[in-house]
Amino acid sequence: MDLITTTDALRQICTRLAEQPFVTVDTEFMRETTYYPKLCLIQMAAPDGTGVLVDPLAPGLDLAPFIALMADERTVKVFHSARQDLEIIWLIGGILPHPFFDTQVAAMVCGYGDSVSYEQLVNDVAKAKIDKSSRFTDWSRRPLSEAQLTYALSDVTHLVKIYEVLVAELLRTDRGAWLDEEMAVLTSPETYRADPAQAWRRLSGRMRKPREIAVLMEVAAWRESEAQTRNVPRGRVLKDEAVIDIASAAPRSAEALGRLRTIPAGFERSRTGADIVAAVERGLARDSSAVRMPERVRRSGGNGAIVELLKVLLKAVCEAEAVAPKIIATVDDLEAIADDDAAEVPALQGWRRTLFGEKALALKQGRLALSVESGRIVVRPLDAEPGTGGADATG
Repeated sequence: MDLITTTDALRQICTRLAEQPFVTVDTEFMRETTYYPKLCLIQMAAPDGTGVLVDPLAPGLDLAPFIALMADERTVKVFHSARQDLEIIWLIGGILPHPFFDTQVAAMVCGYGDSVSYEQLVNDVAKAKIDKSSRFTDWSRRPLSEAQLTYALSDVTHLVKIYEVLVAELLRTDRGAWLDEEMAVLTSPETYRADPAQAWRRLSGRMRKPREIAVLMEVAAWRESEAQTRNVPRGRVLKDEAVIDIASAAPRSAEALGRLRTIPAGFERSRTGADIVAAVERGLARDSSAVRMPERVRRSGGNGAIVELLKVLLKAVCEAEAVAPKIIATVDDLEAIADDDAAEVPALQGWRRTLFGEKALALKQGRLALSVESGRIVVRPLDAEPGTGGADATG
């Protein structure tokens, strides 16, 4: 099995693939020692039986034909759990694949559960088994063995059948539009722009005071910029625990920084230590009254019982409708609904509102009942008699 290593060969195969109705795509990459992923292999397959492996590390190889294929409107680009693959394509080509389809998202809509794995879909849909012996390959090393290449290609060849089955199911159930919102997020450039000013949001869950958030904003932004500049993982610059400790303690001197348990000995006397203290000062200089606390922190948390009932309702609805809970509502959504009937969350909009949101509001307002009959959760209007007018989950 050969790798494509020249631009001419890549151009020829991408021209051929562009004539197909869809092409399945996967990438292998390394990022354990870098901030940005290092693309090591590209796999593609098509319904005509074409299977392609591309070596992005080959000297002189120009990936422009691949990027052009990803932008070609004639051909649907099919991925499984696409977020990291799309990030790489965005970084190397400045575009996002379109038209685009994510089989993991589609599988959630078709009743295969939350975040269904590729291996599970291969087993359940393609009726095949994956040889996992090459799963932990270092894809940056050359040469790659025949077994490694076979394993890599299987990531896209089985995806052809999976895509065809899922599309047929979406057409049968008329649920194609349910994917639109998820696909729009995945194909938005904003999803992949790592803005240092937003880096604090990953760590804000433990913060309880505006001053802590203000310092966190500056320290996290500094770390993100430093990691991007040096192209190293965030943790190589400063571990999450240290960022949180700094935001909580707000050390204003090298000595105070050095007293924190998560700061390595001597670190405070380095240039990095000085940068951190400067970031702390910028945070303390912020107007804390203007710092907006994260939504989850600001909630009172007094509606825990309602949230638990909503979780039961969500599970029942999803079991009855054969759709994954994750794609309808998150725990944050449920907490927001428990607090506010007009909460601005996806679960109270569009098809999600029809499927679940209206029932959630009815349950809150005492117009809906949950009961157990024959070992199943049944949802019905409160005035319906047991055994009449109710239905498993859908009511």
